[in-house]
Amino acid sequence: MKLSLSRAQFGARAAAVEALAAVLRQRQPLDDALDLGDLAERDRAFARLLAATTLRRLGQIDALLAHCLKEPLPPRAAWAEDILRLGACQLLFLGVAGHAAVDTAVEMTRAAGLTGHAKLVNAVLRRLGRDGQTLLAGQDAERLNTPDWLWNGWNAAYGEEACRAIAHAHLSEAPLDFTVKGEAEAWRDRLEAVLLPTGSLRRAPGGAITALPGYDDGAWWVQDAAAALPARLLGDVRGKRVADLCAAPGGKTAQLAAAGAEVFALDRSERRLRRLSANLTRLGLSARIETADAAAWTPPAPLDAVLLDAPCSATGTLRRHPDALWLKRPEDVVKLTRTQDRLLAAAAAMLAPGGLLVYCTCSLQPEEGAARIEALLQGGAPLRRRPIAAAEVGGLAELITPAGDLRCLPYHLGENGGMDGFYAARLQRL
Repeated sequence: MKLSLSRAQFGARAAAVEALAAVLRQRQPLDDALDLGDLAERDRAFARLLAATTLRRLGQIDALLAHCLKEPLPPRAAWAEDILRLGACQLLFLGVAGHAAVDTAVEMTRAAGLTGHAKLVNAVLRRLGRDGQTLLAGQDAERLNTPDWLWNGWNAAYGEEACRAIAHAHLSEAPLDFTVKGEAEAWRDRLEAVLLPTGSLRRAPGGAITALPGYDDGAWWVQDAAAALPARLLGDVRGKRVADLCAAPGGKTAQLAAAGAEVFALDRSERRLRRLSANLTRLGLSARIETADAAAWTPPAPLDAVLLDAPCSATGTLRRHPDALWLKRPEDVVKLTRTQDRLLAAAAAMLAPGGLLVYCTCSLQPEEGAARIEALLQGGAPLRRRPIAAAEVGGLAELITPAGDLRCLPYHLGENGGMDGFYAARLQRL
């Protein structure tokens, strides 16, 4: 059943409930599901915050609703369930006044043609307004908000303490990180940011990015601190021929171009490459942009370096994309590992002797990280590991594995707000 609530009447809440339904019932990514075109800037921000927070805390919210309901709502009342979820989120996690959250939810239920459920919505939300914080205190937030397959996988890979720390990091919105073209210290004060040990700048999320100093001048671009590390592992690339495979939206391409490399930027998506091109134009940087399947592409001549940021489950970016908690499935990882193996083999073949390959994924799943490198090397690829040193990642020795690979977890840099989960390995062509 398609629902179209009045934006004039319900504003950001209408956009949020429609987006929530699209994510959970039609399996659309949140960024695609959020229709914000007719909302004011303030309402756009609230709609995104409301939808994202509901998804971030969905396990807790659903447990509370189940506690308050004598029996689950029938499928025909799916919209009432989503309205309840948003109402609970406002009451318990966003500090919205009780009357605003409850009364609006009741009116939305009626507007959705579910008048028979309006009393139920009113009663449940009023109870949560009264008892919700007490009930929350008895919940295991980290466990409830993490699907079983992810919890079990992280527990097996990293241990129970680290697994819980990862899940805890996902309860908070990610900060805003920048990579600057020039001297980072010069922009720290202008952006009211903190300079991280890894060289990225960081400030609290919120506000219009385009209004920040240096945006129009192309002085910096938004890029998580973890995502900025792999390109640096190629060392001095000035004058070298480097391919950035699966390059869009272009943060790593910009890093390589700003460092003086001759960059080939490849991606299968023409739409995403248009965004990459626009980003480079704003930054005053250039690259040879090609729409191509990297696994079938051949460079004009063997390359000095290849950066492969492979398609992955993106479970390292759940702070930014909490919808992925409920969209991703174990079978997705299995399919992606096949693609990763294919791309790794192709990337190795592009290198000149002595050339460097950095493979990375924004995934927490070991199957998409070290397991792929082991499979590549055991399969006889003409490569050897070039271990990464702590000095190359701001002296953060906790980011380096015993094998010499990079493994960032969301709770690393915790005192400064954490970082995305990332894996990277550096290999050299024999």
